[in-house]
Amino acid sequence: MAMLASLTLQQIILLLILAAVFILLLTERIRIDITAVLIIVALAAFQLLTPEEALSGFSSEPAVVVAAVFVLSAGWFHTGLSDRLGSLIGRLAGQNYSRMIVVIMTAVAALSAFTHHLTITAVMLPVTLKLSRDNNMPASKLLMPMSFAASLGTTITIIGAPAFLIADTLLRQAGNEGLSIFSIAPIGLALSLVGVLYVLLIGRFLLPARQNGDDGQDSFRLEGYYTEIVVAEESPLVGTPMAEIEADETLPFQVVGWLRRGQPRSRPYALKRVKVGDVLLVRTTPEGFASIEQAPGLSLLPVSKFANGAISFGEDDEEEAQRLVQAVVAPGSDLVGRTLSKVNFLEHYGMIVVGLWRRKSWLRAQLARVRLRAGDVLVLLGDNEAFRRAADNRSFLLLVPFRSESLMRHKAPLAGLIMLLSVLLTAFGVLSVEIALMAGALVMVLSGCLTAQRAYRAIDTRIFVFIAGAIPLGLAMEKTGTSALLANGLQRLVGGWHPGWALLLLFVASAIITQLMSDAGTTALIGPVAISLAQALGQRPEPFVVTVAMAAVASFLTPIGHHGNLLIYGPADYQFSDFLRVGLPLTLLVAGVTAVLVQILWPV
Repeated sequence: MAMLASLTLQQIILLLILAAVFILLLTERIRIDITAVLIIVALAAFQLLTPEEALSGFSSEPAVVVAAVFVLSAGWFHTGLSDRLGSLIGRLAGQNYSRMIVVIMTAVAALSAFTHHLTITAVMLPVTLKLSRDNNMPASKLLMPMSFAASLGTTITIIGAPAFLIADTLLRQAGNEGLSIFSIAPIGLALSLVGVLYVLLIGRFLLPARQNGDDGQDSFRLEGYYTEIVVAEESPLVGTPMAEIEADETLPFQVVGWLRRGQPRSRPYALKRVKVGDVLLVRTTPEGFASIEQAPGLSLLPVSKFANGAISFGEDDEEEAQRLVQAVVAPGSDLVGRTLSKVNFLEHYGMIVVGLWRRKSWLRAQLARVRLRAGDVLVLLGDNEAFRRAADNRSFLLLVPFRSESLMRHKAPLAGLIMLLSVLLTAFGVLSVEIALMAGALVMVLSGCLTAQRAYRAIDTRIFVFIAGAIPLGLAMEKTGTSALLANGLQRLVGGWHPGWALLLLFVASAIITQLMSDAGTTALIGPVAISLAQALGQRPEPFVVTVAMAAVASFLTPIGHHGNLLIYGPADYQFSDFLRVGLPLTLLVAGVTAVLVQILWPV
């Protein structure tokens, strides 16, 4: 009661803003970036901060670093480097379960230290599912350890997760030195090792062994599109045995059928050589469509037969070119049961069917002979007028643009080198973190690893704006004395405790809150209180703030705590209770290791 009576008007207003922010983030009634803008406006409108202070988050180090990391990660993706690394990890994992766990978790943790953990989880999802299928092992035994490793890996560097960037800013705002890129590495490496050992010795017996649910690739996004490509004279595939083509991982497709002069070739294909004019039925990804059209001597068969204009593969400046759109065949449509050869799409709709996706089905026949089903996804080539007509046709549902972008695979080594140099420049103090990573992002674009448009699209503006709004919130808590007020209440609770127990209490509180909020939001709210508590206890603030950030990114109590867990939830047929059963012991281990190591790294 005494604490409430001592509240100033500014502190009351800020506490009301904090409560509103917590409710908005918890309920997600509005987007998190809109919540961030509301924070900025409220802090300035109620004069808790000056306009310059309220807007300072947009020029802050965390916001700049997060944007740069998104661009660097996009460079890995658009050059195919992330896919190559995923395939390499899959080959190294072998067939023994213990070896799989060690290889997958170690590699995923290492990669997540420098790229967005959600990107790594998405890349490793199909690789891990393939391992489970090839070895007749339930995906539920592999996917949760992989997702946990992605979160643990973000604790190795401060660029691994926004929480550590916010922790660094809070420390600097309080007049401390802040964190260097590898200052938390001893903790992160220890936690990653603990995670691997935990799964090998304990977690493997707690993980469920359920039959795989959805395909996983289909659960995450549509991957298995079928199309036909024709081999021209200048193609490097001419004269190549099919066995070499099937083994070439740089090709953006998988051959499932082979036609010569309109007749299917007999199997096996392995020793037979491709000739000019051969048609290959292939299974590919959205990026594969663009790569095929840009590869020398290869073209999509429907395009070469019927199309006259250029195709725009998802770029924004191609208004008049023919574009690709995907449409779902509606239930009850007159297309159902008819083959593509019997439906003259060009005459009836002014469009050409370029590809087809079908859920849980493996096609080997010519596309023209495939009978359409309700729910089939057609990749259609046409112009804007044709798509407007199709949108009014009840035969189609969900007419949406087909985002397909070619991969600059020959620049994969360059993308890896750019990321490595960016990290080394900041690790050795040559450049600050934000300048080194911005320079890396710039070189990634200038070197052609990705276009400027792709770089801008890669930046998750919601996260960028949210961080920009969360940082002044911490500044307001410090400026109004609210963080010191809350810390004094905690000090009375833990006054006679050993600092280690106080750290554990902070970890538990942050671990629970982060199940409801983002890691950045949790650190922004609890971080200032942790600094004030450390000062009240006569301790250094670094152990307390780092503990909060560690809890925000490395607690595994529910599947909703981290987005990576949501990616694996369906493909492995997990239940909500699985995460609590497997994740609670690991979270307690992480808490104990963190509480010990932060005191060793930052002694009083």
